[in-house]
Amino acid sequence: MQNLALTGLSGMRAAQLRLDVAAHNVANAQTPGFQRSQVRQQAQMPSGVVAQVERLPQPGADLVQDVVQQRVAATDFAANLLAVRMALKTDQALGSLLDTRA
Repeated sequence: MQNLALTGLSGMRAAQLRLDVAAHNVANAQTPGFQRSQVRQQAQMPSGVVAQVERLPQPGADLVQDVVQQRVAATDFAANLLAVRMALKTDQALGSLLDTRA
């Protein structure tokens, strides 16, 4: 599989984790002593991203930030899915070209 597909897959996993964490924050916002979590992402060589969940030190909710994160994560997931689809189509097209020339 190409680097583009691997990058897209890791981006989809990171976006899903961000969506999950934001949903967790919203669901638990009214819990006494609740501490928000956030996802920290870091580039991974040769391609892709690594995502980790961390708790924020200050207690309390930020529902606006969490709703924004949900929307951004959903858009990021869709963009990464498109990259994976394009990589797979490119692989198929290249395979067909090689088959016809062999």
